[in-house]
Amino acid sequence: MKTDGIYKEYHSYLRLERSLSENSVLAYEQDLLKLRTYLEERDIDPVNAQLSDLEDFVYNYFGADSNARSQSRILSGVHSFYRFLLYHNYIESDPSELLAMPKKELHLPDVLTVEEINAMVAQIDLSSNEGHRNRAIIEMLYGSGLRVSELVNLQLSNMYRQEGYMLIQGKGSKQRLVPISPEAEKWFQYWMEDRAHLDIKPQFKDIAFLNRYGRQLTRAMIFTIIKRLTAAAGIHKTVSPHTLRHSFATHLLQNGADLRIIQQLLGHENITTTEIYTHVDIQDLRKAILQFHPANRND
Repeated sequence: MKTDGIYKEYHSYLRLERSLSENSVLAYEQDLLKLRTYLEERDIDPVNAQLSDLEDFVYNYFGADSNARSQSRILSGVHSFYRFLLYHNYIESDPSELLAMPKKELHLPDVLTVEEINAMVAQIDLSSNEGHRNRAIIEMLYGSGLRVSELVNLQLSNMYRQEGYMLIQGKGSKQRLVPISPEAEKWFQYWMEDRAHLDIKPQFKDIAFLNRYGRQLTRAMIFTIIKRLTAAAGIHKTVSPHTLRHSFATHLLQNGADLRIIQQLLGHENITTTEIYTHVDIQDLRKAILQFHPANRND
């Protein structure tokens, strides 16, 4: 069936032309499946769909659902699919072009203070076998703003420690150079000395962070390490490895770093993704006004 061929070609487009990860491709296709099912039930070929068909899909699928985030994600997939059809000459005009995207609810990420991060670090038992490794992990997440997936896949051959940089493989196989902070380098060197005593499996020789059995750490293990340190420090926020990345960006902005530099360090393709940190900073400014401006004081 011709339509099946289009969907298969779209899969290849996402993987090869857009260089998306398998997880991202799967997410796009799962969301597109909702539209595909809707159109097939009404015997509408996707290349013949009109704006009114897509609007009916939105109305029927979402109904009273006011979750703007999920709507935006699915509509983003619809827009992506129809841009693909347009660019590959399956259609002459994009019927989704005027399909309105809902306004996203602003979600401000949890951020740790410097004092809270220091409190977490203080909980690490440096005399334990994993102490230096765990300290290096915290310093990498907070000091360089790495994603947890980037941390667990970090390769020694991509670390240029004398120059103070590492080559990070980010989302969609995109690469970026990220500085290694002096504090991260110090603790990473301690970890490398510990690492030399491990019985490292051949396939993991180039992986920077390993477990006690000489195997690659998992994302789940990093989450567990963070959760334990957070609980031991008495921090009651919802904290994950990504919280340290958010804290890295927020503290840079608060101390005067340019937003474009933060964008490059985080590996954001679009500056609008990075701009959420300006909202976090504005929240801090608002708190300062409420706390310190004489018009808001009751004494």
